[in-house]
Amino acid sequence: MQWSAGLKIGAAVALAVQFGAVAHAHDPEIHTFHCWQGCPVGASETNDLIVREIYTLSSNDETKFADWVAYRVTREAIGTSEGRRWAADPWLDPSETLEPADYRDAPAALGIDRGHQAPLATFSGTAFAADTNYLSNITPQASALNQGPWQYLEGAERDYARRTGRLLYVLTGPLFERNRPPLPRADEPHRNPSGYWKLIVSDTGELNAFIFEQETPRSASYCSHGVTLEEVERRTGLRFFPRLSRRSFGSLGQQLGCTVAPNG
Repeated sequence: MQWSAGLKIGAAVALAVQFGAVAHAHDPEIHTFHCWQGCPVGASETNDLIVREIYTLSSNDETKFADWVAYRVTREAIGTSEGRRWAADPWLDPSETLEPADYRDAPAALGIDRGHQAPLATFSGTAFAADTNYLSNITPQASALNQGPWQYLEGAERDYARRTGRLLYVLTGPLFERNRPPLPRADEPHRNPSGYWKLIVSDTGELNAFIFEQETPRSASYCSHGVTLEEVERRTGLRFFPRLSRRSFGSLGQQLGCTVAPNG
């Protein structure tokens, strides 16, 4: 695993990185304050781990996108989304990430948006909101999905934090289960996601998991895309919450506006 310059910012970030039990021979257990009960394990050893004030992500050199992004939702950090100034991640080598020019013509050609994994609006009340616009935190997400159920689920996360004043931990990332057309102007090899997953966990251990295909209609309800934690692990190849010896979760479904939603 490669460690980005982001881990050298020291006391500027309330960060603790510990190495404990491992899932595989070369797979360290990683903890940042963005991850509840430990960050996911099982990503490629060549990934770059990037830790910023508002999120932690594991960037994949092959796909050019993050295998997972972890962030926390708090009432104090939420604001109104402002302008987006896209930028290559300065902590990654140019060969490891996409640049803004790589997305040129892609929205019209592929029907995609530059989709945030850690959402801009969730952090627009902070001084670090612009960090969500680094392309390491962006993927080519179908416009109907990004502007429909994905956006509404992000809104439900913020509504929960505003209403309750409680903390939510979110893990999210792409799936690569089918081949999809590449960005037409990109000059680096990359893979476009076929779908997305998301885990939402409260600070007291209630959890809901979701999977969305890229083709998800704009009108779809995010509640209908609830799955189990085990399904997300099976389809991503990642293991979540490695510090837990026993995994038993209540449901956040009603708190997120769902009458019924599966949980792990």
